[in-house]
Amino acid sequence: MKKTLIVEGMSCSHCENAVKNALRELPEVLDVEVDLAQNKVEVEGSDLEDSRLKEAIDEAGYELVSID
Repeated sequence: MKKTLIVEGMSCSHCENAVKNALRELPEVLDVEVDLAQNKVEVEGSDLEDSRLKEAIDEAGYELVSID
């Protein structure tokens, strides 16, 4: 399963790493790729729940705008 997240507030490699690390802490997440230019985060895993993804992004200090 793959989900595309739009995340506001990311502007540098530190932001990218913070978001990646926050999502990778979730056991259901297998891979994370970040596109800073488009504020896009691709998450791959099994049984990805929107609420858990949002919580991880919030705790990292960023704003989750949408999930597709």
